Amino acid sequence: MGSSYVPARPTKFCLACNRIIDAEAVVCTSCGVMQPLPPEMATEKRILPAGLLCFFLGVFGAHRFYVGKIGTGLLQLFTLGGLGIWMLVDLILLVSGEFRDKEGNRITEWT
Repeated sequence: MGSSYVPARPTKFCLACNRIIDAEAVVCTSCGVMQPLPPEMATEKRILPAGLLCFFLGVFGAHRFYVGKIGTGLLQLFTLGGLGIWMLVDLILLVSGEFRDKEGNRITEWT
């Protein structure tokens, strides 16, 4: 009866409430506070510049060039952002924090 609980996955402490959460958790399940991404998943690209580029120059694929997606940037350039539909989808993905850079890392920081 003297055995203690050993988690099967790595854990960390929430930055706000100090409860133990999964090491890969993005949001604390107890308090709902966003957790920073691990350094290996972080990107230096930011939502604000990518969002502004998408809003003003999205039909030319400028935001895709910014995050390093040259191939799809050229496709957007030649199709005028998929006639605006592709650009609109990218803008929604950017604002929701689901847009990814060339390495596949989510762009989550605003500035």
